[in-house]
Amino acid sequence: MSVEKSLLGKDTNYPTEYQPDILFPISREQARESYSHINHIRQGKDWWHVFEISWLNAHGIPQVAIGRLTLPASSPNLIESKSLKLYFNSMNFTKFDSKEAFIATVEKDLSAAAEAEVTIDLFDANDLDIAQPEGICIDNLLPERLENHPDSSLLKLDDSNEDVEVQLYSHLLRSNCPVTGQPDWGTVFIRFKGKKPCYRSLLAYIISYRQHNGFHEQCVEQMFADIWQNLSPEKLMVYATYTRRGGLDINPCRVSDLTWMPRPIRLARQ
Repeated sequence: MSVEKSLLGKDTNYPTEYQPDILFPISREQARESYSHINHIRQGKDWWHVFEISWLNAHGIPQVAIGRLTLPASSPNLIESKSLKLYFNSMNFTKFDSKEAFIATVEKDLSAAAEAEVTIDLFDANDLDIAQPEGICIDNLLPERLENHPDSSLLKLDDSNEDVEVQLYSHLLRSNCPVTGQPDWGTVFIRFKGKKPCYRSLLAYIISYRQHNGFHEQCVEQMFADIWQNLSPEKLMVYATYTRRGGLDINPCRVSDLTWMPRPIRLARQ
């Protein structure tokens, strides 16, 4: 479906009855046209944390939880975030015989929208731990050049010609929702094996997304594609942990090697 037909940026009434047909799938393929030849772009996961989950148990008593959704990057569709929020709100007054019945319903509905297997793990309200970022923070470096839109020409290798395996991260990722124009903030992790990249150039490249309009998943895939094509690593991981908006945070990860899939985390800003 075209994103212009979604509920993003529109006034809507919050449903009070279970409404699975409110879920709005968006095809991934159009955004992937410029880098569709990179097979790894479909290798990874999108993790979502859903902080506003509630349903009724068999006695009509409200239940609450935090959910972690896992969508495979190979799924034909992503799911538009506002429709997902409304979907979970539509279950607030619906009775389920058990938590397992609630999970089975969610997984069935979301898998149908994504056209791939989607899973959900539920956490008690106090159980989703906050992690510390691992790797080298590059935020205090001084880039040679700054741009306001993604510019892969910023990416350079280090002059040392040294072989490295390193994980870098930056808290300075900012992009905009392509429909509403609202800013999205995140921390991005880049794990890299190959000829040493210029860390200042990577920071400049991350900053260049500052006025870019793109969904979270699309931004991460473009980063992965640009780094893969311009720096020619042997292995690569790009993982962004975006801050929460509308009770949801979205955390896409793409890897060239499945052994580099990280565990999903939640950072302090989320």
